[in-house]
Amino acid sequence: MTTENCWTIACVQMDVELGQPTRNTAAIIAQLERAATQGARLIVFPECAITGYSFGSRKEALEVATPLDSPHIQAIQQACARLNVFAVVGTAEKDGETLFNTAVLLGPTPGLVDRYRKTHLPWMGLDRFTRAGNEPYRVIDLGGLRLGILICYDGSFPEPCRALTLLGADLVVLPTNWPEGAMGVVKHLVAARALENHIFHAVCNRVGEEGGFHFLGRSRIANPGGDYLAASEDDQPALLFASLDPIQARAKHLVRVPGQHEISRLADRRPDLYGPLTNTELVPPKPNTWVPPA
Repeated sequence: MTTENCWTIACVQMDVELGQPTRNTAAIIAQLERAATQGARLIVFPECAITGYSFGSRKEALEVATPLDSPHIQAIQQACARLNVFAVVGTAEKDGETLFNTAVLLGPTPGLVDRYRKTHLPWMGLDRFTRAGNEPYRVIDLGGLRLGILICYDGSFPEPCRALTLLGADLVVLPTNWPEGAMGVVKHLVAARALENHIFHAVCNRVGEEGGFHFLGRSRIANPGGDYLAASEDDQPALLFASLDPIQARAKHLVRVPGQHEISRLADRRPDLYGPLTNTELVPPKPNTWVPPA
């Protein structure tokens, strides 16, 4: 690993207060400062860390949802500028009377660097009242680290992470609110997304109780080989750090035995055979009435 290329990133596994953006923003800034003083250049917070997630109604969510120019987002951006860091922070976003589940990317320079609106919506919490994002996936170059952003349920689908990989992402971050019932995702999908795309993958989950849900914690950061660089194994607040070399994620041609065992999970794809992936006639109707056994 070449030290001059490395980025130290952090995931802040924290509790969030539903409908209390002012208190949550203060907690986010405190953790931002803590991570920055320990060398992190990019700090990732959970899904809806500013507002909370488990709203009982659209009205309740609209009352605390933040426009992108809200004082809460501006306060976090000012902290990023002061600390010379980037941050990915989740919020319920209000755009007029429309709600989105959004992650904002803030940085050392004034204003919003970017924002991502969740594109896959489960029937749960805030997502019952939001509109799905429809903008093309994009990768942001932070100055040597190419970043892609997804949110929670997006990570249960292989296509978004693969799309970001094809667009050049070195790292895909996934702010999330994993509740009980998501342990299979914790155990299998984080490492799988990193391995199948040969990228770094950082998933930041929350902890605590909210709206009848218990959140699992267990945030983790995986390397391109699918091994964990850092991982929480419980549902308590935690601060995870990892050092990433983007060059490692860009070396897609893997040579295990020269001339005998070489693979590239991008170059060896067969897009000519993947037509069913975009055939909407093959999609089963909603809702899926299967309910897991108690």
